[in-house]
Amino acid sequence: MFEQTFKNIDDILHKDIGCGSELDYMEQTSWILFPKYLDDLEKDRATVK
Repeated sequence: MFEQTFKNIDDILHKDIGCGSELDYMEQTSWILFPKYLDDLEKDRATVK
């Protein structure tokens, strides 16, 4: 599940002009996933209340 998600993100970033190496992909991927994590966390907390 996660492997395919990361592969999809890496494929998109590989085509991006600003990403030249795998380290760039890692940084960009973390910036993509962190807001997603926060959004899911807020949704979970909203449903608990």
